Formats: sequence, structure tokens, C-alpha cells
Amino acid sequence: MILGPAPVLAAVVGLFHVSAYVFIRGRAGARLPFLLLAGILGAWAGDAVGARLGDPLTIGDFHVLAASFVAWLGIALVAILAILAPERPRETRARASLGRRVLAGLGRSDPGDGETEPPPPDTTIPPEARP
Repeated sequence: MILGPAPVLAAVVGLFHVSAYVFIRGRAGARLPFLLLAGILGAWAGDAVGARLGDPLTIGDFHVLAASFVAWLGIALVAILAILAPERPRETRARASLGRRVLAGLGRSDPGDGETEPPPPDTTIPPEARP
């Protein structure tokens, strides 16, 4: 079985358009694999649509204009779904704030400063019970 040019060119066109989207947007985050999948499959489907409709811009038998249009439709679908989906809380924020609280409890503001201050007195223990 020989791989035809349509899947390869669809991958190139889809990757190009996802790269352009990320360049314009500035970042893609965790949805990058979904964007790549949507861009490549959209370009491949767009090639099939272009073959039926008669796309004027072709490279060999690959219909570039229709493939580009449907690739952008797939990218837009993933972007819209990412906006509509609820955002999960990030664990890294919780870990970072926990680390800051632990360092503050030790009397240190920065783990690399090398200076330690005594921790503030514990006000939950009555003065007569303190050692």
C-alpha cells in the first residue's frame, strides 16, 4: 500500500495553518494537539470537498484553497469549544502558593536568599503555656 499525496499535503497544510493560528493568538496551551488534529483532518476533508466543487488553486490533485478553508473551520471549532468548556483549576498554582506559605512559615521569603528569620510568635497558644 502506497501513501498518496493527499494525507501528506493535508498534514503540511494543516500544520502551516495551526502554526499561523498559534503565531496570531500567541499561545495554544494544552489544546495544541486538538488544533493539530483538527487542522490536518480539516485540510484532508477540504481536499475532498474541493475535488467535488472544483477548486481553482491546486497542487497536482490536491485542492489547496478548499483544504485551507476547511482547516481554518476545524481550528475555529476547537477554539470555540475551548472557550465554552469549563476551565480546570491548575495544580501548579496551588503548589506554588503552598510553597510560599511553607516558606513564610519558616520565616523565609525566598528559598535562595540564605537568610532566615525567626518565625512570628504563635498567637494561638496562650502566653502562660508557651515554653
